[in-house]
Amino acid sequence: MEAVILVGIQASGKSTFYKQMFFDTHVRISRDLLRTKNREARLLQLCLETRQPFVIDNTNPLAEERARYIGPARAAGFRVTGYFFRTEPRAAIARNNLREGRARIPIPGLLGTYKKLEEPRVDEGFDELNRVTLTADGRFVVEPLHGPGPAADGSA
Repeated sequence: MEAVILVGIQASGKSTFYKQMFFDTHVRISRDLLRTKNREARLLQLCLETRQPFVIDNTNPLAEERARYIGPARAAGFRVTGYFFRTEPRAAIARNNLREGRARIPIPGLLGTYKKLEEPRVDEGFDELNRVTLTADGRFVVEPLHGPGPAADGSA
């Protein structure tokens, strides 16, 4: 069982990455879709109870925000993998400008997320942590961000 936590500012490619990499195997948990923390928490709990692999597709800029997914997932025996989308604000704004309607994020909101973004660390509880770069031609390059983290059973 795998829990995947995506980390990055808006318009960094997280949802497209989910569609390409996990659509057929993992439930997508996204506050953009669910609209409330209560619905998100209920879907997360259902995935944990049913041992269903899932992806948290939110910005997750702070370690304390990521902890509310990592802790329960590890407690339920899930392997926790993180993907950090390091994106320059200009690139995200350019992609954001291609969006329409509600999908377009106000630029102050995007920049606010960028300012508070904390790079994820293995010691937050990740078993694996990767950096994702979106190339100019729309490909995703994934590379390890740090070495292996703690085992899901708590052993080193």
